[in-house]
Amino acid sequence: MRNLSTIGLSAALAAVVAASASERQARAAQAPAQQPALATAPFIEHPEHIQPGLGQARRFAALKNPYDGDAKRIDEGSKLFIAYNCMDCHGADGAGAMGPSLQDNRWHFGGSAAEVFQSIYEGRPDGMPSWGGRISDEDIWRLVTYIRTLSKGKTVATENFTGKTVERSGR
Repeated sequence: MRNLSTIGLSAALAAVVAASASERQARAAQAPAQQPALATAPFIEHPEHIQPGLGQARRFAALKNPYDGDAKRIDEGSKLFIAYNCMDCHGADGAGAMGPSLQDNRWHFGGSAAEVFQSIYEGRPDGMPSWGGRISDEDIWRLVTYIRTLSKGKTVATENFTGKTVERSGR
């Protein structure tokens, strides 16, 4: 008799738990979906990519390189360029290897300090890894400071960049 009452109590408890779970699911389905709060990560303005008619809920962040023109930070950036293996893709002097040249002033995603920071921080399609969260923002700014000096005073002959897609067949 005692076993039967224990089994009955367990069954009743299971039914109550199942009913409360069903009730929560029903309330969640009826409640309007709430938008998650916007992340505090800054957005960099790219006016050439803004579609007409889209409202902007907030202002874009204006990133400024705190080390711009600082010779000590340029030297530190050159050491970080080697330490973080940037030279493996961009070449030892930034002339390009399997990654694009950093000497020719042709920037696929923008060449301002803020845009270079964003490229390093977020990464880019087809090979550029995201370094944000892996290295400090200060180290990224040191890299930006160094990278932006690579093309100064150089006339690099490059073929005309048209932006057209080139088919790669592997042959």
